[in-house]
Amino acid sequence: MRRMGMTRRGALTTTGAVALGAVLTGCGGGEAHTAPGGTDAGTASLRARNALRAAAARDSASLLSRYEQLAAAHPVTEAGLAPMGAAVREHLAALGGPAKKASGSPAPAPPAAVTGARAALKELAAEERRVADGRATALLTAEPELARLLASIAAAGAAHAYLLTELAKETPA
Repeated sequence: MRRMGMTRRGALTTTGAVALGAVLTGCGGGEAHTAPGGTDAGTASLRARNALRAAAARDSASLLSRYEQLAAAHPVTEAGLAPMGAAVREHLAALGGPAKKASGSPAPAPPAAVTGARAALKELAAEERRVADGRATALLTAEPELARLLASIAAAGAAHAYLLTELAKETPA
């Protein structure tokens, strides 16, 4: 027959769980911590997080625009660019930007300096690398949740850069 009531092992387990819970929740005085200058540290952290997320969303929006411009200017690249453009659109949505494809008029043509599809693909690959590197650098200051998102998007950007370089090799000049 099993004993009813609290055993020594049960009491120790309960006490340990309560103590661990108190440590993990950081049961302090509940005072607001202020940064120098009198601003709330939480508010400053929120502003920094929002600014970092907004900058990453702007980078994704710019990349998406470049993908759309390149596909419109060089239809031979459209099939190869479609999956990567869709991924960038999803990244933009994950960062809080608009994920819908712009409707209405077609995307404007790329700058006049880019004449061939191969050169345009190489430039887009370089832009993907630049943005991925910037996101990797931003990981140092991002909060954990945003850092995981940025790391994932940076890894995808690095893969896109590689794939764009390979697509450039396969594309007629």
